Amino acid sequence: MEEFCKGTNGGWKKYENNPVFGGEYGTCFDIAVLNDELIKMYFSWRGKGSIAVTNSADGIHWSEPRICIEPRKTEEGWEDEVNRPVVVKRDRIYRMWYTGQYKPGAADGNSCIFYAMSKDGINFEREEKEPVMRPELPWEKVAVMCPHVLWDEKEQIFKMWYSGGEQYEPTAIGYAASKDGVCWEKYDQNPIFQADPKNSWEQHKAAGCQVMKWKNGYLMLYIGYHNEDYAQIGMAFSENGITDWKRSSLNPIIAPDPEGFDGEACYKPYAIYRDGKWMLWYNGRKGSLEQIGLVTYEGEQFPF
Repeated sequence: MEEFCKGTNGGWKKYENNPVFGGEYGTCFDIAVLNDELIKMYFSWRGKGSIAVTNSADGIHWSEPRICIEPRKTEEGWEDEVNRPVVVKRDRIYRMWYTGQYKPGAADGNSCIFYAMSKDGINFEREEKEPVMRPELPWEKVAVMCPHVLWDEKEQIFKMWYSGGEQYEPTAIGYAASKDGVCWEKYDQNPIFQADPKNSWEQHKAAGCQVMKWKNGYLMLYIGYHNEDYAQIGMAFSENGITDWKRSSLNPIIAPDPEGFDGEACYKPYAIYRDGKWMLWYNGRKGSLEQIGLVTYEGEQFPF
């Protein structure tokens, strides 16, 4: 019987042999998962400045990663490094929105969102040479990044939740919609979700979300920052996915374990329901190294 670690709430349990991915590959962070025939995990590979994909049958053991999108040199420096992807499979085509960064990690750098497509889920080609979304509004400051996209079959639109603000760690979450995945209309009352100063665990910033259809509305998994360096993971719910977000009474559901690989921060959650349980991956940090861990919840309905 598997043993699990502390650092979770609400019945979520960390896998005992975390991290499940990283190790020889160095810093791997800010993932997106696709519940395909195999589980596909797209991740940011800091050592390569690229986005890569790895496959798994069980969510624990992963294949050798393959690079999907590499940096490219432009006069503007838009994609000195690429990271923080999301992938939607629709009409047998894999569609990726991702973050391109100019001067990654630099205070005077910036981030924009780009778009690429693939027939096999591995080899992606850019559909647009320029960003499909840029930081334009005061709250977005120098960065829009961490896109999460859903295709709404009923409304026939793509819906995007994205993070904006500083280059090092974004500040808040905005919403936008698009008919083609290229031209996006930002919600006129962004940001739709931001830090709650009354909650110590997320008093500083709220960003890096996954949003999914859940019950009669939308569930958001997000990063809550106590300060710039200490982060945990929480949940919120909205009936329309835009307004009136209600935070879970169980927050934070995932927190650092001081002795673990995630001893200083838990970032960028992504969950799927598969084989009778919820599987949630996230990147944990200790020092400068980030690796991918797994958290599970047995059964379909988890407490909120």
